[in-house]
Amino acid sequence: MAKLLDQQRYKCALGAMQTVQAITRAIPILHSGPGCAQKLSDSIGSSGYFSPNIFPCTSINEKDVVFGGVKKLETTIENALKVIDADLYVVLTGCIPEIVGDDTGEVVSRFADAGKPVIYASTAGFKGNNYRGHEQVIDAIVDQYLRKADDRQKGLVNIWADVPYQDLFWLGNIRELERLIAELGLEPNTIFGYQRGIENINRVPKAEFNLLVSPWVSVGNMKKMEKKLGIPYLHYPTLPIGAFETSKFLREVGKFAGVPEEKVEELINRHENYYYYLIERYADMFLETRVMAKQFSVVADAQYALGITKFLVNDLGLVPAGQYIVDDTPKQFREEIKKEFANLNYGLKAEVSFETDAYKIHNEIKKHDYHGYPLILGSYYEKEVVEELFGHYLNISWPVQDKVVLDDSYVGYTGGIRLIEDIYSVAVQRWN
Repeated sequence: MAKLLDQQRYKCALGAMQTVQAITRAIPILHSGPGCAQKLSDSIGSSGYFSPNIFPCTSINEKDVVFGGVKKLETTIENALKVIDADLYVVLTGCIPEIVGDDTGEVVSRFADAGKPVIYASTAGFKGNNYRGHEQVIDAIVDQYLRKADDRQKGLVNIWADVPYQDLFWLGNIRELERLIAELGLEPNTIFGYQRGIENINRVPKAEFNLLVSPWVSVGNMKKMEKKLGIPYLHYPTLPIGAFETSKFLREVGKFAGVPEEKVEELINRHENYYYYLIERYADMFLETRVMAKQFSVVADAQYALGITKFLVNDLGLVPAGQYIVDDTPKQFREEIKKEFANLNYGLKAEVSFETDAYKIHNEIKKHDYHGYPLILGSYYEKEVVEELFGHYLNISWPVQDKVVLDDSYVGYTGGIRLIEDIYSVAVQRWN
């Protein structure tokens, strides 16, 4: 029986066009109906060298449903190669061509000698959401473009995190992960963001290992690269926010990479000393802010729900109420994620719900007694319900409509400080 889904927090798989857009000088070519790019590009900060308004698109219609759209796709790719100066062209399929059976792979294969790489990913909306579409794009790069390297570059580490643009802080987060890895004496390599394009993609097979920082997104990509390219991987499921988790992260990466333990501990001590210096300066405010409830809920994808919950418990000593994961996490990953929510300091455990329906989430939040003003970190959809409860609200997950983030980050020691600033800036406004 069909059911209504209220305020879902993801897009269809064709939203992977933003994954392509996040690669410098890569452009999506959409084999879809007209209007898809416009509907899927509502994220803040999604313009740039190639904006969704100029993505090449076949704009297939009723005639193409009857007779097929492969000829139109071929001419669209041909013209894109002529008029758009890009380094990588990624054909993404929408629902209609996959329903009628267009052989996109065969059309793309005709451009093997185009002089620029042309690849394709199956991103029909009925095959999953944009998290799955993101994985499909990375798989396409691995399967259709990359080749196994003859040698490895010592210390080179590929870093993979969550989905660009879907995550408001994606650019700042991945840059901070790069900085942390570089401080260990390793060389980070990422393919998303400023000046991270085809050259960085070409370096991927040469890495000593892949580092995945995500509860579940791209686990399949890591396994594929291990099998096809021979690259081992370290899966760190928690986004490291604040001192406790970031120090743990550095120790685990350092051990995996063979970095001397004394070097890792010196780095951790240096960062923690400054981190706790800042915390101590405001300890009286944290202890005396009675207007802040000691219980909180996070409504976000698995990455932020887990990372922020661990931070608020382990670093700030707050108590978790219900936590809500809204990215439609595949069932095979849910038990492991639940175990991470049970692995908190002070013997605390967080009850986590994998729920995509905002109506149900909001009812649960309303029913819970937060023993004071609730602290809710979520999307813009949570703003109204938090106002009803006279709580504290911070927009940290998609959709975002009340803040602009250029390259800020919640990752690492500095990211933890930024998150504390944001949370307590909201709280102290009740005094003024």
